[in-house]
Amino acid sequence: MLTRKRYREVPPRVDYELTDRARGLEPILGELARWGYEWAWGPPRPSEAIDLGAIFRLLPGLMRTDGTLTGSVELVVTDGRGAEPMNYVVTLAGGGAALTEGSTDKSDSSLRGSTEDWISALSPLGNRRALKRSGDRELADALLDVLIPGAGHAAVASGNVPAAATA
Repeated sequence: MLTRKRYREVPPRVDYELTDRARGLEPILGELARWGYEWAWGPPRPSEAIDLGAIFRLLPGLMRTDGTLTGSVELVVTDGRGAEPMNYVVTLAGGGAALTEGSTDKSDSSLRGSTEDWISALSPLGNRRALKRSGDRELADALLDVLIPGAGHAAVASGNVPAAATA
């Protein structure tokens, strides 16, 4: 189900990826992640490191469209690892999505922000204002609608949003 890749770095780093066979479970994993996000979201603690890449890697399991949404969106965390930007490219085609890590000059749209900007955008209230968009805004907004449920978010609708999420 998983492959493990260990890097010879200090501090130690290990990446896990789904095998090709396990990728068939992406829609199920995506829905479980969405459920957990909707009911268990809380603002990060000051000492907590947030891996936005892990959130972005859920996109292939979350994206299900009618197939009319096509193109690529580059997601940039401007203050990523060691203050270096972290880049991800989401390619939408055929009703689904694929994610690759790394930058590109050929994306149709781009969303950029600091870790703090992305956390604010991914909160239940979905404050997208700090993210900088360029290129095809409709495509970028469609992707954000999948990542950031906003007012339709179950915790928002039920009134169970943590007070810190509204700050």
